[in-house]
Amino acid sequence: MAEKTYQSFKAFYPFYLSQHSNLVCRRLHFIGSIIVIVLLAYIFISQHWRYLYLLPIAGYGFAWVGHFFYEKNKPATFSYPLYSLLGDWVMFKDILLGKVKCW
Repeated sequence: MAEKTYQSFKAFYPFYLSQHSNLVCRRLHFIGSIIVIVLLAYIFISQHWRYLYLLPIAGYGFAWVGHFFYEKNKPATFSYPLYSLLGDWVMFKDILLGKVKCW
């Protein structure tokens, strides 16, 4: 079966959320995103640019643990890297606003 092609992020986001139905997976995404924000702030304030490599490790590390061990699916990043990255941050915002359940 051919993989669906999304023409817009608006069409992709419901699929993205369906791939994050497990609360532990969502929590790991949320924690990874917080670590990315804190790490990015530290890097800019301290100007220790050598730590930039840690950003994808922190963000994707937590997310992929959630997918492989809790959600038991393939991360959308592998098929839709840009929409998936945007989806991470939109879901993070939606969790903060209470639109997506996480806790």
